Amino acid sequence: MTWSVKLDEHTIPLGNMAINSITKLTQLNQSSMYSLPNAPTLADLEDDSQEASENQPEKPHFDSRSVIFELDPCNGNGKVCLVYKKGKPALAQDTEIWFLDRALYWHFLTDTFTAYYRLLLTHLGLPQWQYAFTSYGISPQAKQWFNMYKPITYNTSLLTEETDSFVNKLDPSKVFKSKNKILIPKKKGPVPSAGSQKGPLGPPSTPPTPKSSSGNPVRK
Repeated sequence: MTWSVKLDEHTIPLGNMAINSITKLTQLNQSSMYSLPNAPTLADLEDDSQEASENQPEKPHFDSRSVIFELDPCNGNGKVCLVYKKGKPALAQDTEIWFLDRALYWHFLTDTFTAYYRLLLTHLGLPQWQYAFTSYGISPQAKQWFNMYKPITYNTSLLTEETDSFVNKLDPSKVFKSKNKILIPKKKGPVPSAGSQKGPLGPPSTPPTPKSSSGNPVRK
C-alpha cells in the first residue's frame, strides 16, 4: 500500500508499506553477486566482527547457518529480511525480522512477523523508517518527513531517556509561600515653625491723608 502527499499542486509519493507475498519471496543465498568468475559472495563480504550483544541476538549469516528471505526491498535503501536461524525453515517462533543496510550490516527489528507488521503500520511506511533502528539513524531529508507526520514515533528514544524533563515539577512550598511585603515608613523632614511660614515683617502701613481741593477753600 502506498500513499502520497500534495505539495504546491504536485502529488508526491511518500509512504510505501510493502511485504512480498509468498510467491515473490526471494531467498538471499551465498551465490555470487556478479556473473564474473571468482567473484565474491555474500558470505565473503560478511562482517564477522559484528557479534551478538546483550541487547541484540546473534546476527544472521549468509552461509548455511541461516535461511534468509527478503520481505521488503525498501526502495533500494536496504532489505527487510525474514530470518530462520536454524538453517532451515521451521516454526514461526524460530523466525526473526532483521534489516540489512546497503553496507551489509545487520540491524535487529523484531522477533516476530506480527510485531514487524505493527511497526510497519506505526511508521506509515515513511522513507527509510528502518534506519531509525540503526546506530546512525535516518537521513536529514527523511527526518523532515518524520517530524511532519510522525513526530512522536521519531522521538520515542527521547521520551524514554529523558522522562524527567517532560514532568512539570511543582513545589507547593514555593508556589503558596506568602509574599507579605514589609512596609518601610518613609522619613519625614523637619516641620517648619509658624513664624517661618510667615513672610518678613515690613513697616506698618499708614492710611493716606485726604487732600484738600485747591478750588474750594475751607471756611472757618
